[in-house]
Amino acid sequence: MHFTSEQRLDDGVLERAFTLGEIPGILWTPVSSSASAPAPLILLGHPPLGLPRMYPRLAARARGAAAEGFASATIELPGSGDRPRWAEADQARADLRRAMEAGEPIGDEIIDALILPLVEKSVPEWQAALDALLALPEIGGPVAYSGGVISIGVRLAVVEPRIVAAGLFAGSFIPRAILEEARQVTIPLHVLLQWDDEGNDRQAALDLFDAFGSKEKTLQANMGGHTGVPQFAGEDGGRFFVRHLK
Repeated sequence: MHFTSEQRLDDGVLERAFTLGEIPGILWTPVSSSASAPAPLILLGHPPLGLPRMYPRLAARARGAAAEGFASATIELPGSGDRPRWAEADQARADLRRAMEAGEPIGDEIIDALILPLVEKSVPEWQAALDALLALPEIGGPVAYSGGVISIGVRLAVVEPRIVAAGLFAGSFIPRAILEEARQVTIPLHVLLQWDDEGNDRQAALDLFDAFGSKEKTLQANMGGHTGVPQFAGEDGGRFFVRHLK
């Protein structure tokens, strides 16, 4: 891990950009953490729209986490942002757009091509980032995962024992293979669902929640579209992480 820049935000958060091989990322830490015990860590997931576009929302989530004493980190997804283009992913997105513009149902073939390769490539990168982050003296455990492409969160919850809790955002397509993997998830979960999300298959999100094997799992559903998440829903998610990281 190589740090490329740093700045101190006005609310006492240290923001550092880094690279891990070819992968860009950002780490946010509470400034006070340098003088105290290592901070718990939240991995901030996001959709494949590029870190520059997602930065305002990611930084806001990181500031909220820092207020509770947590470090946060994110990495760029394969084929997004400044990373090399990924022809297969571009083709899958183009096929999805064509189907949606034609008013056609989004079939399993399109969903699998869009999501499964992204999961296969990005989850090992998240694990490599976690290795590097936990090697820093200011960061300790436990670790949680928050948001992003829900299938990535499911796979990480299955294969990464260092993640002890996850806050998942319903709102992305779910392959049938991921639905089956969800039965192996046993960590505490807080799942946020926007009931009127125009790009989300509500029933698929409900089926996924039902499939999770966790004894502690909460589904918070609010009226409104994809970008209409009420502030209190984010605050409830924050309290979930406080329960499981402190």
